[in-house]
Amino acid sequence: MKIVVLVKHVPDATGERGFAADGTVDRAASDGLLSELDEYAVEQALQIAEASDDVEVVALTLGGDEAADAIKRALQMGVGAGIHINDEAVHGSDALATSAILAAAVTKAAPDLVICGMASTDGSMGVVPAMLAERLGWPAVTFGSSVTVSADTVTIRRDGDTASQTIEAKLPAVVSVTDQSGEARYPSMKGILAAKKKPVEHWTLADLGVDAGSVGLAAAWTRVLETSPRPPKEAGRVVTDEGGSGAKALVDFLSAGKYI
Repeated sequence: MKIVVLVKHVPDATGERGFAADGTVDRAASDGLLSELDEYAVEQALQIAEASDDVEVVALTLGGDEAADAIKRALQMGVGAGIHINDEAVHGSDALATSAILAAAVTKAAPDLVICGMASTDGSMGVVPAMLAERLGWPAVTFGSSVTVSADTVTIRRDGDTASQTIEAKLPAVVSVTDQSGEARYPSMKGILAAKKKPVEHWTLADLGVDAGSVGLAAAWTRVLETSPRPPKEAGRVVTDEGGSGAKALVDFLSAGKYI
């Protein structure tokens, strides 16, 4: 069995984030890392592999040179190999184009199962897993809190606010997992050293048979036209309690804001 786990290199949420002159995310403005939600996907793939003697896990990423760090992290966690789709024409691709490229890559990699995070922490779209499944013609079982595989069937548990659902699909299939699926493991020193020897393939759009004119910023269905920085936080209101007036001022504030 072969599992492809999709991983994305995203700007660090604790750093400065903004947009470049062309309206795309300025990825050079801050350090990047493997999307936290994708770490849960890697963890689920590794747990499936550890439960069987015949499972291969491959991490697949789409992005520029810096995206290699996402592959590196996945390899350090225990993934066996990586695939990096790196092509300048990809810059500015929207979710539609991204799903088309990933579908071509998944077809070329020929896995039995694709596992994704529920969304990326930079775009927070959450639509790519469903789009990918549609393009592949595979079933999509999304927002899983747990994932198990038995023979030719994948099963997830989806936890809602009032109930949990158990959903099954025949392989091949696309699965997405949430942060409820369990804490992702940290790379060990042994894993970090082993990652240096693991194979990573590098593919371009030409390798996938994808027309460069159909992807990228020029082909995107949406575009950021203008951005402005978030306004600075204003100082909070200070209420001085004089003869019990503080309590009344607090009640008036809560009432005006319709909090009570």
